[in-house]
Amino acid sequence: MTKICIYGAGAIGGYLASALDQAGAEVSLVARGPHLKAIQEKGLRFEKDGQISTHHLPASENPNEFGPQDFVIITVKAHGIPKIAQNLIPLLGPETAVVSAVNGLPWWYFHKAASRTSLDDQPLQSVDPGGVIWETIGPERAIGCVVYPACEIAEPGLIRHLDGDRFTLGEPSSEPSDRVKHLSALMISGGLKAPQKTKIRDEIWIKLWGNCSFNPVSALTGATLDQIGNDSGSAALVREIMIEVQSIGEAVGARFNVSIDKRINGATSIIGHKPSTLQDIEAGRPLEIDPLVTVVLELAEHLGIQAPALQHVSSLLKLQAITLGLYEHPKPA
Repeated sequence: MTKICIYGAGAIGGYLASALDQAGAEVSLVARGPHLKAIQEKGLRFEKDGQISTHHLPASENPNEFGPQDFVIITVKAHGIPKIAQNLIPLLGPETAVVSAVNGLPWWYFHKAASRTSLDDQPLQSVDPGGVIWETIGPERAIGCVVYPACEIAEPGLIRHLDGDRFTLGEPSSEPSDRVKHLSALMISGGLKAPQKTKIRDEIWIKLWGNCSFNPVSALTGATLDQIGNDSGSAALVREIMIEVQSIGEAVGARFNVSIDKRINGATSIIGHKPSTLQDIEAGRPLEIDPLVTVVLELAEHLGIQAPALQHVSSLLKLQAITLGLYEHPKPA
């Protein structure tokens, strides 16, 4: 039986745990606080389309209880990974694969990237200061994952599905692999969509395209996706940021197979949706600034590419987060 530990069994982690449990994997959970207590007492409950399933899974705050795994899926936010890198060591056996199911450019991005820049096989300081994750986990363990579903913790121990079921997987080397094939099959067996992509970085950039444009504008204005897209000034700013981001992505080898107009129109068509950064402000959670925005500016500076619109919005967003006490620059544990 395939052993899989979900590290950070919140909204997305809980969704994955319920699906993988349904698929027959041996799933364990690392969680904390009232959510952990509820899971331990009542099981992990997952609600989709009004139906609730209950999953009685081993759960703890201490990963030492679970031992080496076949897969570790990290679902804490990207800026939190440096803090928990050392905690992952008991879960890592010789062949353990690590999937970072997070937003933004991942810590392993330039492992086997073949970008033909001096960044190849180097950690990104904005998301992995000092290369702590790179050195502790090892980029050779990494499997890429782009997360599309939206879920929420409705109450401690209860995950509610809101939208989406796709988790795209791929190797940093862009080669097919047995481990990606195996994990994809398990996810599909559990009711998810889990396509295997050879160009996983292209898909990462397409999602990031929206995250680093719509998300900051939404956080600064309180507006939903459709309100931003239907406001001429805001839409123009989003477009300007996307042009800058595309030039940065293309400079490290990414291909954008969707037009800017289509990407903006797609986001605008989602009525009433608040991007995750605005949701975090409303919930008083630290904002995902570095993995979504700062890291792109890090690349721009390294490559000598000007990105004034993104720089200005980033400065405002960071000041807002600092003022609200919601900015945490990633630091090693």
